[in-house]
Amino acid sequence: MINKGWRWTKSLPLASRLFVSHLVVMIVGLISLVIISRVSSPRFFVLHLERLESEGVNLINVRADLVQGFEIAWRSSTIWSVLVGSTAAGGLSYWVSKRIMQRLTEMEQITQQFAAGHLQARLPLSDIPELNRLGTSFNRMAASLEGVEARRRELIGDMTHELRTPLTVVRGYLEELADGEIEPSPEVYRRLAKETKRLERLVNDLQELSKAEAGYLPIRIQSVNLYPLLESLVERFSDQLLEDGPVLLAEFTPQIPLVLADIDRTEQILVNLLGNAIRYTVKGSITIRTWTENRQLWIAVIDTGIGIASEDIPHVFERFWRADQSRDRHSGGTGIGLTITKHLVELQGGEIHLDSELGIGSTFRFCLPLA
Repeated sequence: MINKGWRWTKSLPLASRLFVSHLVVMIVGLISLVIISRVSSPRFFVLHLERLESEGVNLINVRADLVQGFEIAWRSSTIWSVLVGSTAAGGLSYWVSKRIMQRLTEMEQITQQFAAGHLQARLPLSDIPELNRLGTSFNRMAASLEGVEARRRELIGDMTHELRTPLTVVRGYLEELADGEIEPSPEVYRRLAKETKRLERLVNDLQELSKAEAGYLPIRIQSVNLYPLLESLVERFSDQLLEDGPVLLAEFTPQIPLVLADIDRTEQILVNLLGNAIRYTVKGSITIRTWTENRQLWIAVIDTGIGIASEDIPHVFERFWRADQSRDRHSGGTGIGLTITKHLVELQGGEIHLDSELGIGSTFRFCLPLA
């Protein structure tokens, strides 16, 4: 019977379960009160009469009437107490159950809106601490998902915009070649190859960025010496600089301490930063500098290039952002190299910062933990 009753209550909605549970507790309490008082109250009353008789009060003739009157009064008061207590407890149980269910119903409605795509929906705060914590957690999750969705839409829009330019150029040339409006020449083919290479770089960078943002980019952290890497990068990029262009300076020593890093990803970071510096530095110098601070190795790429305005600095690491909308397209950049760089630094437990002044130059510095 108990198991059947338990199975029956499991099929009830939560509001009914709360109400029934409160009623069960109330009934058990009332039954316990009635039984205990029924057993103990007459006995205590008789003991009280005997104490009065021992003090000299003559109750022999009225003792039976007193006991009978007490029992009648006890039964009447017990009945009224049970009725009033049951009504009050039942009403309070109903109010509490309804109050809890009202909050849960609101949560259900909000979550349905959220599931339908209304990501701005938020749960109202509750004066019930447990429900309030649940609502706060849900709202935090909702804000995070809303941000992810917003970034996804921005990425799709940016990808469409970025892919449209080289595709339009390639289609234009191909249509003109097909219609005979221009003659095929090595120059035309070089332009087509340039645009297809740009498309290839863009697709590769997007794939790299997608993996980095999703946390799927493989990072092999180990104790490494960065001096050979820095020395090889200085030699490699020095060959790319023109005689009348900037000079590449190395301000580091062979005694660079070991760091915990992925050597391949660190090279990718430095190649991106040096490539940017060379792209936007016409004259002056580009310097690679290292120093240690707070158990971290800092590496800075300092240039004397065109610089970045102070109001644009917070946006530099955003994907596809450009201070000059035509600048990266003209120079062949995809607009997401610095975004990838930031993710690569953070995946290795470091951080990256930028100091820049328009017309003076820029300093990109990042850190890696010491081994």
